[in-house]
Amino acid sequence: MNLFKLFADLEAVDGDAAEKIAYYSRRQMISGATSKLAKMTTGAAVATFGTVMNQAFGQAASATEVLNLALTLEYLESDYYARALAAANLIPAADRAIFTQIAKHEDAHVALLRGALMTAAAPKPNFRYPAADTFTNYQTFLGLAQALEDTGVRAYKGQAGNLLGTPTLTIALQIHSVEARHASQVRRLRGLKGWVSAANETPAPVYAGETGMRQANVDLRSIIPTSISDLAIQEAFDEPLDRAAVLAIATPYIG
Repeated sequence: MNLFKLFADLEAVDGDAAEKIAYYSRRQMISGATSKLAKMTTGAAVATFGTVMNQAFGQAASATEVLNLALTLEYLESDYYARALAAANLIPAADRAIFTQIAKHEDAHVALLRGALMTAAAPKPNFRYPAADTFTNYQTFLGLAQALEDTGVRAYKGQAGNLLGTPTLTIALQIHSVEARHASQVRRLRGLKGWVSAANETPAPVYAGETGMRQANVDLRSIIPTSISDLAIQEAFDEPLDRAAVLAIATPYIG
């Protein structure tokens, strides 16, 4: 989710960009009904974002590519939940409201990114889901939903360093924290802990590196009481994914 770099590009062009966009934060974009969302994404929020984006494109040629990569990932999540909600007898009635709301969140991302990119927005690609029972077996669906959400959370962390010391870090973390709530909710629906635990995580590429015992180049085992298990230490920290790892995870579903 390379929105982190996008926000940094915007900040370099317009120092007030963060304040202009902050009011139309993700929380407000998803707080109303679908009709209200559509009105907002085609109104002042997109107008402000789009104007600054036009300036950013002139100075940073990669900004369009960054936004379109983010858009493609949001397309994937939006498509996934839309198909699931349309599938007969997949999501139990008790859980349907959860995924209806998550789907609205992903649709809000798509609407904002398309509005910002305007005519430069990439079209929605075709998506494939290799597991034959993705939309007929609820547990299979939940497993992939968890993988997509956890990948997104780690991807945001992978870009956070680009925003240190800038006001845009707050905006990006507002998005990141809601994505983390998605992941936690899905994990609990699967009967798992709400946080990543190396004891039960698959597929492996999504959780690569989550068993580390070092933070800030410090061996945590050397400073934490022996009464605390290695697993508990690992669970206490989320690890980032770099761009290459994120693309490797997402690419099999695109095309």
